[in-house]
Amino acid sequence: MNTIELKFSTVMLEDVKANEMVNSFIQAANDYLGAIGYTEHGYRHVSLVSSAAESILSSLGYPKRLQELAAIAGYMHDIGNVINRQDHGQSAALMTMHILKQMGCTPDEISLIASAVGNHEEEIGDPVNPVAAALIIADKSDVHKTRVRSKNIIAADIHDRVNFAVDRSFLKVNKEERIISLNLNIDTKIAQVIEYFEIFMSRMDMCRRAAKFLDCKFELIINERKLL
Repeated sequence: MNTIELKFSTVMLEDVKANEMVNSFIQAANDYLGAIGYTEHGYRHVSLVSSAAESILSSLGYPKRLQELAAIAGYMHDIGNVINRQDHGQSAALMTMHILKQMGCTPDEISLIASAVGNHEEEIGDPVNPVAAALIIADKSDVHKTRVRSKNIIAADIHDRVNFAVDRSFLKVNKEERIISLNLNIDTKIAQVIEYFEIFMSRMDMCRRAAKFLDCKFELIINERKLL
């Protein structure tokens, strides 16, 4: 992508964070997902994804404005859950387009962010631009015990059990070797490593494709052992 030809605005992540509609959608979407038994998708998740997406592009030397757009995409990527969990990426992309236009973003910026948001789910998504690739990796890497809403259901729900077993999770980017690694510590007294692969293999495959788009390799390290 030739970033020189893109037209940028002055809209920043902090402006998006101050937007009443965005915040209402994040809160409501998280509440609705909680009502149907999903893990946390609120301010903790979107803030972490926003920061991680920005950091990935920063570590790889992408332009500052693309880093900011990745941060904005990360913050807004799940607002479509306020409509329905099904196809929430596409809903979020359309909502994002409307909100960012009102805020004064340029068509170039809106295109990048909307395509990233609309492609962040593994069922139909693809890393179509650097913002999308960074968002995919940041979103799919958020596995942690703090996402579990209730300890009472971890025995019955494999997603909650695996998340609850992860007490340490961080992304590392090695620009020189072009490696993006997800490092997890899983308490095997709560969940076995194989259970992680049972539910998240498609996500890890998507991360590999996203890393490849960024001219990197993706690695998964669990309990200090490289597994991908």
